[in-house]
Amino acid sequence: MADVATRAGVSRALVSIVFRNQPGASQDTRERVLRVADEIGYRPDSAARLLARGRSRTLGVMLTVHQSFQADLVEGIYPEAERLGYEVLLSANAPGRNEAKAIEALLSHRCGALILLGPGSDAADLDALGHRTVAVSVGRRVPGAHLDSVHTAESKGVRQAMDHLIELGHRRIVHIDGGRQSGSVERRRAYRAAMRHHGLAEEIRVIPGAHDEDAGIDAGRLLVAERDRGQPLPTAVLAGNDRCATGLLMALTRAGVDVPGEVSVVGYDDSHLSHLMPLGLTTVRQDALLMAEYAVRFAVERLENGELELREAVLDPKLVVRGTSGPPREGREV
Repeated sequence: MADVATRAGVSRALVSIVFRNQPGASQDTRERVLRVADEIGYRPDSAARLLARGRSRTLGVMLTVHQSFQADLVEGIYPEAERLGYEVLLSANAPGRNEAKAIEALLSHRCGALILLGPGSDAADLDALGHRTVAVSVGRRVPGAHLDSVHTAESKGVRQAMDHLIELGHRRIVHIDGGRQSGSVERRRAYRAAMRHHGLAEEIRVIPGAHDEDAGIDAGRLLVAERDRGQPLPTAVLAGNDRCATGLLMALTRAGVDVPGEVSVVGYDDSHLSHLMPLGLTTVRQDALLMAEYAVRFAVERLENGELELREAVLDPKLVVRGTSGPPREGREV
């Protein structure tokens, strides 16, 4: 600001008035100050200005690299944060950089609140974080932890997928779970409950997996190897998420398995990946935009009023039927 003032021939106080768009400077002076600022590449440091006032209008977002649905969430977080006058700072959980480091990086940058996308930390650690700063968990309910949460009704989404497959005539339905990742426990439990509800308890099979393509590829190779040894393929697979479903489709296609003729595949999330496949992936849609809006509002409202009761937004999922699901081939099911 001192450099701008010197080159524009005005006081630093007048430059401050112009940058804050306050009255007290003529139109000519405003234009000259802004022109000089542009010439020397000056940009006001809004973060420093807010920290000088003892507060930050920055929301820190922790995400996992390569999780396409979380990228969809981030796209929704930005416009809502900007609408409420907040900036967004991202920090990624990635191979070689765990979730704790990603969170500490956001705290070190003095973010006013944290939005955690699919956090995998222990409930005790999340509870401690919630007492340390304002935090919102997205995609995972953490009972007993001191933080707000936004997630889809996982059980309802799985029931929709299972009802769809069973109505098509499927009985041998396998589930590839997501391990300890967000939503996995609820989806696995709902799959088992749906199978029992439809009298298919003896057909229950859960293949351990994760929310990534490698888990889907491994599961697909396992099923194909079993087929080659004389065991029948399942006629349908419910994958833990869309990335897992993508890997499964890759493995099945490479092995010459017809989808959905021999095996129907259903994912979960309705991330942008689901639209890119030649057939289009049947999947359970989570409303990323609405989840993002709730997360930002919860964070901002708690920053403005720390006495609010803890809140939980549970959004309805919706099954989206595309080309990877269909009735089993005649004679396959009994």
